[in-house]
Amino acid sequence: MDSINKQQEEENIKNLAGDEAIKKVKELVEIAEACFFCTDLNKVGVPLSIRPMSVQKVDDEGNLWFLSAKDSHKNEELSNDPFVHLLFQGSRYSDFLNIYGLASVSDDKKKIDELWVPILKTWFTEGKDDPRITVIKVEPTEAYYWDNKHGNAIAFAKQSIGSIFGKTIDDSVEGKLDL
Repeated sequence: MDSINKQQEEENIKNLAGDEAIKKVKELVEIAEACFFCTDLNKVGVPLSIRPMSVQKVDDEGNLWFLSAKDSHKNEELSNDPFVHLLFQGSRYSDFLNIYGLASVSDDKKKIDELWVPILKTWFTEGKDDPRITVIKVEPTEAYYWDNKHGNAIAFAKQSIGSIFGKTIDDSVEGKLDL
């Protein structure tokens, strides 16, 4: 039996590098708004530590920036093991992003000021000067995406037509992101 990738007429693998890869990361992060931030990747026989987190910024080098509490389990785990796995889902059928990276934690006040938005006062009650705030920078080491080529409406139309005729007419695209 052929894989679904061999049944479709259109090419659906598109690896991206450099500025094009960074642009795709920014696009998918903006759509998803939040990710599952996984730590303790090297534990054996125990589940990963996973929590939802909002990305505050993706910079021009493709690094992802978060704000976190100094006394959080996440920060403690990162002090022992900087490897992280970030999982994004922007919609039900597209806008998926998978990133492995190295995290570093700092208390850079200039960066905190740059990343601060008022809603964060929910977690940092003293505002941007809260002594518990830290910055987490994730430098991607490996990334992969799954998306569609022409938007959700066209992807849905192609899927519908394909199901009527029993043929794979898929608008999906996926590939490695070399940042």
